[in-house]
Amino acid sequence: MQRVDFGFKKVTPEEKTELVRGVFSSVAARYDVMNDLMSLGSHRLFKRMTVEMSGVREGERVLDLAGGTGDLASLFAEVVGATGTVILADINADMMSVGRERLLNSGHAQVQFCQANGEQLPFADNSFHCLSIGFGLRNFTSKTTALAEFLRVLKPGGVLLVLEFSHPENPVIDAGYKLFQAFWPGMGKLLTRDSESYRYLVESIRVHPDQKALKIMMEDAGFEQVSYHNLISGVAAIHRAVKPLDLEEPVDGLQS
Repeated sequence: MQRVDFGFKKVTPEEKTELVRGVFSSVAARYDVMNDLMSLGSHRLFKRMTVEMSGVREGERVLDLAGGTGDLASLFAEVVGATGTVILADINADMMSVGRERLLNSGHAQVQFCQANGEQLPFADNSFHCLSIGFGLRNFTSKTTALAEFLRVLKPGGVLLVLEFSHPENPVIDAGYKLFQAFWPGMGKLLTRDSESYRYLVESIRVHPDQKALKIMMEDAGFEQVSYHNLISGVAAIHRAVKPLDLEEPVDGLQS
């Protein structure tokens, strides 16, 4: 029977899907507060950098996958404007509920919502100019399957942006980062009454592919112009890739 990583544990693919769903249902209400504490607020800057690297323009269509509480979707909505569309998709209804309330209260009426598994996206081929996923890829059961889906739903020339925790290249920073991570389960217990979800978070970061390995995975999936930009010496990284122009012709009605 196939086994996959859930942090340091090995579980079946079906078990991982349900376990990840449970993790984010448990922390949804205080997710943003914990993000600010764990990143010392830097995740907000990282997300702005991700949007700036996208090259997205007014009127375009963006899929924000694993969009959770809507940080990236909100930023993309400001760029695409009233004539564009941002779809926030997430497998977790509790996280998406928080995001929906925040975005609607902010007046981002062009943001749509879709509860979906990122490895089985309910969208037509060549549907989006950009697909972003912020701090979500490491939770996928099969990253290879997910990357194939990302390629499928992007338009030729469309951009994939993956913002994710990564692996510091400086050993001193790496040691300090791991020491800081040791406090996360305790912080989680204090603020969300859930230490185990943040223990999983630490473990999921440790087993996630490093920058170079993820770059190769994206290239193997069929993307081109794959690059990555380290943040804080690799504590996190933004991977950027493009769907080849000659891979498929865009479907009617979705041309730039």
